[in-house]
Order: sequence, then C-alpha cells, then structure tokens
Amino acid sequence: MKNKFDIKNWRVSVTGMIERMQENALLYAGVVIVSIVFMGLICLAVFFATVKGAEEVMVPDVKGKELSEALLEMQVKELYPKLVLRYSDNPDDKGTILAQSPKAGSIVKAGKRINLTVSRGIVLNEIDNYVGRSYDEVKTSFQALFSSTSKSPVKLAEPLYEYSEEEPGTILRQDPPAGSQIYDAMEIVFVVSKGADNQKVVVPSIKGMSINDMYMQMRKNNLVYDFTVSEQTSDKDTVLSQSVPENTEVEKYTRIKAELAYPEKPAKNMVYGLFMQELQDYPFAVEMQLDAFSSNDDLYTLVAFTHPGGMLTIPYAVEKNTVLILSVAGKEYSQFVVK
Repeated sequence: MKNKFDIKNWRVSVTGMIERMQENALLYAGVVIVSIVFMGLICLAVFFATVKGAEEVMVPDVKGKELSEALLEMQVKELYPKLVLRYSDNPDDKGTILAQSPKAGSIVKAGKRINLTVSRGIVLNEIDNYVGRSYDEVKTSFQALFSSTSKSPVKLAEPLYEYSEEEPGTILRQDPPAGSQIYDAMEIVFVVSKGADNQKVVVPSIKGMSINDMYMQMRKNNLVYDFTVSEQTSDKDTVLSQSVPENTEVEKYTRIKAELAYPEKPAKNMVYGLFMQELQDYPFAVEMQLDAFSSNDDLYTLVAFTHPGGMLTIPYAVEKNTVLILSVAGKEYSQFVVK
C-alpha cells in the first residue's frame, strides 16, 4: 500500500540543520540582540509609567503658630519637621514656632526635612525665694541665667539698703514674694543688709608703726586709712602722724589720714611706694586683698581687709618688678608693676 506511514521518510538531517544555521549566524545574532533591546525598552517604559518622582511643594508659613498646628500643615505638604527647642523672652511664646528653615514660600521636594525652632518659654516660670542669700551671688546667677536671651523677663532693680544684724550684703526682703508667677517682664526689688547700725570703733595709736604693723591694723580695725608720704625721711619706714587722736570713738570705716616716712637708704633692690586705686562707693564694706607676685615667681599676700570704696591707698615695700594685684570681693580688680 503506497500511502502507508513510514518513519524512515521523516528522518531529520542534523548535519544539514547545522550547516544552515552556520550560513545564517549573523541573522540569528541580529534577531537576538534586537529582541533584548526591545524587551529592555518595554521594561523602562513600564518602570517610568509606574514610578513618579517626588512632587514639588511650597513650604508653608508656620512662624508664630502653635506646634500642633504647624505639624498638621507640614503633614499635609508631606514635609517632615526637625524640632529645635529654645528659651525665649516672652512666656506667651511657649509652644509656638519662633523660626523656620527653609523660609516660607520656598519650593522643595515632598519629604524634605524642615527645621522648626520651638519656644520652651522663659527660663523661669516663678520667682524663687532669695531671702537670706548674698545679693552679689544672686545678681551674678541672674546674669548667667539670662545671658542666652536677648531680653531678660526678670530684671533686678537697684537694691534698697537698711541696717540689720545680718551680714552686710544679705537679702532681707524681696518684692514680688517667692512663688509669684512670671507673666511678663518683671522687676525684683531686694532690701539688702548694710550691717548693724551705730557700731563704734576706738581709734588706735598708729604713730611710730611700720608698714607691716599698719597691715595688721588694717586687718583687724574697721577703719579706712588714707596714707600720704612725707618729704621727711627716716632710718626706717614709719608713721609720723594721724589725723584722729588715739582712743577717740568713731563710726566704723571712718577715714583717718596717716602720714608715712620712708627710709632714706632703702635695702638693695627694695622699692617703697603707695598703691593707689579709685573704687566705686559700695553700700557696705567689701572684702579686699593686695597680693604681690615677685620676679622670682613667689606669690604672697601683703594685706587683706574690708573697705567701703572710694579712694584706696596702701603703702608697700617690695622688690623691683614685683606685680601688685588688687582683688575685690574675691575677683581680680587691677594690677600694678613696681618699677
């Protein structure tokens, strides 16, 4: 039967196929490369069709607004706030936006961080109790406390002074009282002790005393000695006269003139003179000290005393090139190099 299926008629010539593929190798390679490029273009088209870039938005103006309101506006714009806390001068500013960066109206990408400076309010919320404390210490602490603000919400008025058994400089009363709320710029008035009243001092006999003897008197007597130097010389440094007679009862820190005579022939390399300094008038006597720093790097104290201010004179007998250092209330006030 002629149409009977015979598998021998379907034999594939492998060798022929290989020969044909070799003959058309460039054609096949071109088809593969075109297919890969075409598939890549399709992938890119799909990617850019499905993924969009960040939307550009305008930064809202939130300065002066409450923090919660500002955060809502930032959320609507898909912006992310970065908060910076800072004290301000006005207690009403607490919780509000003081500044922003970038500024309002700037065009930025959605998702950008916006710096918001938020007020923490003022440093103090209520008046503390300062009674019994040193006025100088309280004044210094206030200056340090409000140094970072342009306008202090609390100011110290000029203190009022009255005689008291308390140590001079101690705060006796304050207005407003402790616990008063700070709502706006306030002024605190302190009543400060100026020491006990009507305390008398008996003037000692200082005639004939040396400079070192006078240092001892300055330490233990609540008197002010105004020294002058006489043209008259002596064989040693000595006090020639005093303006108030000995055993006279006077008020504390009464000024007494004392005339000095210096040696005609000072010891080798020794210099005699008067340390002079004009001071402000203090409401009460302040602790002072005169130190000497020699050319040999030795530091020592000549005299420590209390003084109400005004003109200060202190005799000295030190080596040449010694630096004299005056301290007032524990702080260096001035220096002088002995020549």
